[in-house]
Amino acid sequence: MFNHFDDKGQAIMVDVSGKQPTMRTAVAAAKVFLKKETLEAIIQGRITKGDVFAVARLAGISAAKRTPELIPLSHPLAIHHAAIEFGTDEEQGIITVEATVRAFERTGVEMEAMVSASVAALAIYDMCKGADKGITIGEISLLYKEGGKSGTYRKQQNR
Repeated sequence: MFNHFDDKGQAIMVDVSGKQPTMRTAVAAAKVFLKKETLEAIIQGRITKGDVFAVARLAGISAAKRTPELIPLSHPLAIHHAAIEFGTDEEQGIITVEATVRAFERTGVEMEAMVSASVAALAIYDMCKGADKGITIGEISLLYKEGGKSGTYRKQQNR
């Protein structure tokens, strides 16, 4: 079993050099809870800072590529695909950010997807904080992963 500590208890980067590269995919999500009026303004393009979804999409894609700079001991990976999609629930005032990351690598891309979704959600907050100081970000989770020795994982809906 891989872990991030050596036999002396010191933090180490896991050695994955002996593993065979495989196609790795991960999908993660984050939820942004905001006033219905704020969500309406985003959808209608009335946020004064500009196109909220365009900025958040770029922030999320950029974050996926910079994960090793943010998460200690994560491996620098050659990301082959990073995408951000948004779902909206106008009745509840919720934006769901969904990040998909793909790479042909020796280790998974779960952290890249989770960082990507998180930073995209933070960008939404930044773009809208002038209109809504009560925005909350939460429910950051891995929805799906495939590839590698551990195979496929799909989050159960009832959690």
